[in-house]
Amino acid sequence: MSNLPRRTRTYQNHHMDSTRWDYFEPRDDDIVIATSYKAGTTWTQAIAAHLLFPDGRFPAPPFEMSPWLDMRIVPLEVVLNKLKAQQHRRFIKTHLPLDGLPYRQDTKYLYIARDARDVFMSLWNHYSTMKEETFMLMNHLPGRQGDELPPPPEDIHVFWKNWMTRGAFEWEGDGWPYWSHLSNVQSWWPYRHLPNIELFHYSDMLADTEREIRRMAAFLEIEVPDHAWDTLIRAVSFSEMKQQGDLYAPGGGQFWKGGAAAFLHKGTNGRWCEVLSDEELVLYEAACKQALTNDSREWLENGGPV
Repeated sequence: MSNLPRRTRTYQNHHMDSTRWDYFEPRDDDIVIATSYKAGTTWTQAIAAHLLFPDGRFPAPPFEMSPWLDMRIVPLEVVLNKLKAQQHRRFIKTHLPLDGLPYRQDTKYLYIARDARDVFMSLWNHYSTMKEETFMLMNHLPGRQGDELPPPPEDIHVFWKNWMTRGAFEWEGDGWPYWSHLSNVQSWWPYRHLPNIELFHYSDMLADTEREIRRMAAFLEIEVPDHAWDTLIRAVSFSEMKQQGDLYAPGGGQFWKGGAAAFLHKGTNGRWCEVLSDEELVLYEAACKQALTNDSREWLENGGPV
């Protein structure tokens, strides 16, 4: 492993295009919020917005303030122009593995991970409630590389088998038809001790939200007035965010049947225990052995200090 991360792969599919980062003009105080997907991205974007604007007076909805730069469906020029016009400290979303992202030492990276089985349950809701127009947009927008995003199967167990045993990119062994959650986590794990990369775990954020937000604030070197903390913690609770889903859900929730309420679904862990059989978990074991080191798997399943 080199001392610093290097971009060695290009990720292009129905959802994203990693080459869009080639046109991004960084600033030395930029924040990048990174996850594979369904691991606390929107939650962390909301937290960052409230840390930067503790009075809650945002210049735009957080989903607009914090664009997903690698996402294909918003024209690149639109995204870059909006970011260039921002006067506040910027916080940009990515779902890229670290080997597909240009690394900069003056950027702060927040990486949030979640147990793959919990990610799966959230992804199933996300995938199965997407509108037909969303599939049309992703699949027929010019420039798509690779296969179309197929409609979800009717059976969650069919989705699990595909997601655990098929790679969406030739170098991945799981994640189809999206991309590998496990490989995404593993790409960040060896660099967790770099001073500008901080790893967070969804379970830890649920267990002690204030502790983890204070850790984020310290890492980002943001000072929040003492009197603002109670309001801030309440504002980023799941119930409050769900009530104001139009502010936080990507596109205000327009891509899903049921809108933002469908996107901000449960926010809980452990639902997979009642869904996945022992036989199905054998597939999970095999995928973990292929993609994860023992220490990263231990953390991914349990959280805690890294």
